[in-house]
This record gives sequence, C-alpha cells and structure tokens, in this order.
Amino acid sequence: MGRKTKKFEVQIIEDVQIIDIAEEGKGVGKHEDLVIFVEKAIPGDVVDARIYKKKKNFAEASIHAIKSPSKYRVEPFCTHFGVCGGCKWQNMSYEGQLIYKQKTVSSALERLSKTDTSEMLPILGSAKTTYYRNKLEYTFSNKRWLENQDVEISELEYNALGFHIPGRFDKILNIDHCYLQEEPSNKIRNEIRNFCLENGISFYDLRNHEGALRNLIIRKTSSGELMVCVVFAYPLENEINNLMEFVKIQFPEITSLLYIVNQKKNDTIFDQEINVYSGRDHIFEEMPSDEAHPALKFKIGVKSFYQTNSDQAYELYKITRDFAELEPHYLVYDLYTGAGTIANFIAKEVKEVVGIEYVPDAIEDAKFNSKINDIHNTKFYAGDMKDLLTGDFIKAHGIPDVVITDPPRAGMHVDVVNRLLEMECKRIVYVSCNAATQARDLILLKEKYKVTKIMPVDMFPHTQHVENVIQLELI
Repeated sequence: MGRKTKKFEVQIIEDVQIIDIAEEGKGVGKHEDLVIFVEKAIPGDVVDARIYKKKKNFAEASIHAIKSPSKYRVEPFCTHFGVCGGCKWQNMSYEGQLIYKQKTVSSALERLSKTDTSEMLPILGSAKTTYYRNKLEYTFSNKRWLENQDVEISELEYNALGFHIPGRFDKILNIDHCYLQEEPSNKIRNEIRNFCLENGISFYDLRNHEGALRNLIIRKTSSGELMVCVVFAYPLENEINNLMEFVKIQFPEITSLLYIVNQKKNDTIFDQEINVYSGRDHIFEEMPSDEAHPALKFKIGVKSFYQTNSDQAYELYKITRDFAELEPHYLVYDLYTGAGTIANFIAKEVKEVVGIEYVPDAIEDAKFNSKINDIHNTKFYAGDMKDLLTGDFIKAHGIPDVVITDPPRAGMHVDVVNRLLEMECKRIVYVSCNAATQARDLILLKEKYKVTKIMPVDMFPHTQHVENVIQLELI
C-alpha cells in the first residue's frame, strides 16, 4: 500500500497586517516568523488570512475577511478582475501603485547590488491608466474557463476568445470588455467571436492541437491606424475567406488586415508567413515632435517590437536621451535596438548611432525607419549581441562616447557586460524592465562605473511591471 498523504487543514490567521506587495501582485504579511502571501491584499490592509498552502518559511492565503482596508484600496473597475491574469493591482489606487513600484526598484537595487538609491528620482507615472496599450493578443480555445456563476447554467458555451488563466495553458477566460486597448478593439474581438460561433468555425484545442481559430492580434497606433491579424491552425475550405471578408466589411477602418496559418505546437509567429488580406502589411506609429527633432514615424509589422504604451514610450525615450547627455560629435551604441526606436529618436543630436539587435526583421524595420525619417547617420546590425559586439566590431566602428542598452527581462549576457567594461566608454544608460537582473549586471559594471542617476518609469498601470533607467559614469 502507498503512503497516505496528510490532508492539509485550512487555517485562519487573524489580524494579519499587509506590509508590502510581491511581484505577482499578492500582499505580503507576517505572522510570527511566517511570511504570508495573500491574494488580492494590498499594503495597509489588515485581514484575516485563510491559509491554503504552507511551507517551512512562508504560506499562501486568500482573504477570509478584511478587518481594516488600506487607504490605497479601491474598487476594481473590470468585471474580469481576479480571474484574468492581467491588471492584478487594479484594487490599489494609482497613487499607491506608483509608491510601491518605486519601492520595488529601490529594494532590488539596494538588496541585490548594494546600490545607493537615496537620490533616486521620483517615478514617472502614466498619463493614461486605462486603454493605454497599442497591442493585444487574444487566444481562441474550445476549453473556456468556467466561473462560479457558470455552474448553474445548463447550456454553456465552451468556446472562448480571451486571455490565458494564470498557470493554465489550456484554459482561456472569455473576455467581454478589456480596459487595456481603446475601441474598436473590444468590438472587433466580440464581433469576430460571434461570427465564428454563428458560422460553426471551430476554436483551437490547446491540448490536442485541433481546430481552425488560434489567435487574434490587434494593434492600434496613436495616429489611428489599425492592424488586425487572425491566426488560423487547421481551417476548413473557405473558412479563412469567409471570416476575413466579414472583418473587412464590418470594420472598413482597418488599415492592415492580415492572416497567418500556424500549425506548429507553439503560438510564436516569428517564423510564419504573413498573408495580407487587405490594406498594407504594416501600420505607422507617430512620435510627437519636440525641441530636438520633428515628429517621427515608425513602421510596425505584425512581428515588430514596439513599446506597447506609445505615449509613455515617448516619455521613456526622452528620459533616456536626457541621461545620455548627448553632444553633436558623439558616437552612440544602441544595444538591443529592436526596430531602432531609440536610435532614430536620438540620431539627429549626435554624429552617429550604431544599433545591434538579435532579430533580423527588426533590423530591417530599423533601417526603414531611418529612411522614412530622413535620418542618414544610423547603422544597424543583426546578430546575437555577445557574438556581434566583439573587439573587431568596436575597432571597425570606434569606441562609443555613450552606450544605451535596453535588454530583455533576462538582462545582458555576461560577455556583453565584460565587453562594456573593456570599452570604457564615458557613459552608459541602462534601460531595464526588470530591476533584479539590472541589479545583477550592475554588480559587474561597478568595477569601472558608478551609478549617477536612477529613475523608474511606469509603462503598465495596474500591473507589477515597471521600467527603470540608470545612468552610469566611468570612474
């Protein structure tokens, strides 16, 4: 006979004070020596916590009762809050969110890299806290996540178009209204779902890899251009044409109407053929003019990377430019340049910008973006950063006066950090979406550089994510 597992006994711990908030959006409290992560609790709350998982040094809990609400506690505005994986801080006022994002950055830098954050600049909040995203990606599924109220309904619709449930790759929450992207985003999603249900077009089975409809991507620029891309898997004859023609007629404002047939086991589309059903294969984002340059245009394809909060991206790039303290004779390296957005943003203030990026398509976009903005002093190269940024590369292009680096969440490869230390350029501006990996890289960079400015920027209201910009000067 097998060993019997001891049944976990649910425990209620009273009057837990929530003193912090964790990255995944759970409130942090303490009871004696036990750290408790409490779902939907926010700093300042006093709650009775219902423990449902317990380890040696920590426990996970839900709120059994709120004894005293935090001054930052507000009523969530989205009906999907708490089930959907996004906007986990929606029950905290925006003022509170900014306070704790600033604290998150400061804590990571001080704890992990012993960086002094006493002079850290205040976080820059986002002017828009709803409808701020220019891109959303939805998933079709025949395995809809059922909520409590669904259990009593006899004739349920099991097809869904929406977002993944956290921790469940095969379950999709059907979204009625999302506050992340402005209209006609919600209308397009709902009309497409209804048409497919009415016409019997099958939704994807994420376990068995069957079905016609897989993903829906909607991008909208600040100038009003609109891209819609439907990703199919195993459509029947005429299903692609029937759906795409419906979308074209129903939404004539669409600038770029695309489709993809992806029969791989994963959802990535970077290696997939893009089919243009109507309009262009791209849209244009516009960045406002300022004292340094006229308005800039950026080409965006369905595969392109562009900061998903357009308005706040402009503010982020201005801070990056200010931290770079550019001079007309400067040579600048822009590492992880993406579609060359930062490179082209600063190009007219310096002698030359050299951009490096892993994705070849992004580099082609970067070159095109220079061309359409009449910028002639940029050079872009595609390749793995640690392999491309060599001594020979630096010898050929020159030692930069400033390096701007904006790596992915994982931070920079140690070889790239070592190359920066070898180059000894006078200034580095490090833009990061993950303060923990930024702190790890700072530990190495501090061998030759000192941190002189720090400023967080909130790109994603109602989430735990935060960007951070650091200026480093050669010692």
